[in-house]
Amino acid sequence: MQIILEIARTALALFFLIYASWSDYKTREVSNSIWILFAPPAFALTFTEVFLHEPSQLLSYGISFGLTAALAVVLFYSGGFGGADAKALMCLALVLPFYPENLLSPISGEPSLISQNFFPITVFTNSILLAAATAVYMLIYNIFWHKKTGRKFFEEDHQKESLGRKILVLITGYKVSVHKLKEKWHLYPLEDVEGNIENGFKRKLVLIPREENRNAIVDRLSRAVDAEKIQDLIWATPGLPMLIFITAGLIITLFFGDIVWICTRFLFG
Repeated sequence: MQIILEIARTALALFFLIYASWSDYKTREVSNSIWILFAPPAFALTFTEVFLHEPSQLLSYGISFGLTAALAVVLFYSGGFGGADAKALMCLALVLPFYPENLLSPISGEPSLISQNFFPITVFTNSILLAAATAVYMLIYNIFWHKKTGRKFFEEDHQKESLGRKILVLITGYKVSVHKLKEKWHLYPLEDVEGNIENGFKRKLVLIPREENRNAIVDRLSRAVDAEKIQDLIWATPGLPMLIFITAGLIITLFFGDIVWICTRFLFG
């Protein structure tokens, strides 16, 4: 019975998070109905299993959920997480507060202590590492682009920008034409312009693109390019939703393990 419940909980988590990630990628929106449908069976299945088979873990269940919910809320209000990301993490804490040891065993060996007791926290750290890996890929891509084309990373208007801002742009975006920026709705501009055609335009880097401002920024950039005031190569980011990394983090944690613990164990024996 316990294994059946663990299968049900794990399958439920994978189903809802994969579906939510797909929805987020396709439309950049995740309906609240997903979390409304996810949360009740998640709690019911986990509570039933813990109450029937390991009642001493009820307090640990509450602590795991509480810590995860607190982390999700802090990340949301600090701007590090979107609403869907925070809700996904809290629902994950409801359905998989601990690693499902009766069902699975990670390829790397025994699950880490954190995975055993605070499984969603491990999923979170794995997802952050995966997101960071895309930054390495983006930097390598930009270096090859620079070597291949011989073009500058930043135009004269960007020279006054801080080194930190330039590095953040290099690891989160790449250059595209305004036409492609208009065509690909999932691309978000990492720069904007100030001014007008008569007095000229001044370019500036934008580190945190906002969806509500996207079209207005693209229109300003398009006007500047059409007036030949700026070059037709704009920094943009694909802006992959964090929810995709959370889902990937869940899969890696289930089947491979805690990346931080594996690296720590490798370095220090």
